[in-house]
Amino acid sequence: MAEIAGFAGMSHSPFATLLPPSRVDGPGGRFLGDAERVRRAVEDLAPDAIVVIGPDHFHGNFYDVMPPFVLGVEQAAGFGDYGSTEGPLPVASSLAWPLHAGLTAAGFDISLSYSLTVDHGIVQSYEMITGGTSLPMVPLVVNTAAPPLPSLRRCVSLGHALGAALRSADFPGRVLIAASGGLSHWLPSNDPRDPAVAGERRESLIHGRADVHAFAAAREPRVRAMGGDPGARVNAEWDRWFLSRLSSGDADAVAALGHEALEDTAGTGGHEVRCWLIGQVAAGLPLVWTSYEPVPEWITGMGIGTTFPIT
Repeated sequence: MAEIAGFAGMSHSPFATLLPPSRVDGPGGRFLGDAERVRRAVEDLAPDAIVVIGPDHFHGNFYDVMPPFVLGVEQAAGFGDYGSTEGPLPVASSLAWPLHAGLTAAGFDISLSYSLTVDHGIVQSYEMITGGTSLPMVPLVVNTAAPPLPSLRRCVSLGHALGAALRSADFPGRVLIAASGGLSHWLPSNDPRDPAVAGERRESLIHGRADVHAFAAAREPRVRAMGGDPGARVNAEWDRWFLSRLSSGDADAVAALGHEALEDTAGTGGHEVRCWLIGQVAAGLPLVWTSYEPVPEWITGMGIGTTFPIT
C-alpha cells in the first residue's frame, strides 16, 4: 500500500520567472529562498511519486467542456508557459489508476485524461518542490478559473476521499502530495456570463482549444502587463489567516466561508486555494512550517506550507 510522505502547498505566479528579484531582499526573494529550502527537504524525504493538485489557466481546459476535476492517468505534457517546462512529463499511471478507482468508489465522478495538458499552475510548483521534472507525478487539475466552480466543501470532501484512496492504493512507495495555487489575488473576470467578457475574448474562452497556442499568444501580453505594480492588491491579513487555519488542521473554517466571502476577501484568484484544501485534507496532517511574502509586483500573496519540518 502507498504511504503518504507529507504535503507541501506553494503559491505560483507567472512573475516568479518573468520578474525574478534582482537581489535576495527584493520582491519575491524570500519566497524563492524558502522554496529552495523546501526542495532540499523534499530531496531528503525521497518520495517515490507526487500527486500535484493545481489549476489550469485556459491552456488545457476551456468552456466548450469545463470539468471541475480532471485526473491525468497516462500521458501529461507541460504547455511551457512563463518559463515552465514544455513537453512530456512522467506520469505514475500505476498510482493514478488506483486513485481514480478510489475516488469513483467514494462518489466522485471525476474526469480523467489519457493525454493531459498542464500549464504553470501545475508545473511551476512541481518543478520548485522537486527540483525538476523527473519524479513520477499524478496531476489533478481543479477548475478555479470561473464559475461554476466546485464548492469549497466539495473540495474538502475530495481531500478526504483522495487521502483514503492514496492509503489504500496498491502502490509500493511513498507519495508526496503537493498543491499549487496563489493565495489572495485579483484577476480580470473569465466568466463567459459576465457582460465585461465579450467579443473575441469570450469566444476564445469557449473555443480556444481549436488553436490554443494562438489563444495563449494573445492572452500572455495582457498577463505580462499586470506585473511589476507595487500597488497591486494583495490581502496579506487574509493570507496569513488562511495559513493559520491549515496549521491548525482546520480546513473546514476556510470551507465555511463559501464562494462569495472567499472572493470578497481573497479575490477572484483566491479560488485557487481549493487546491491547498484538497491536498492538506488528503494528507490528514496540519501544516508545521509556513512561509509568506506578499508580493504585489507578482500580483499575489506568495505562501508555502508543509506538513514536515523545513531547516
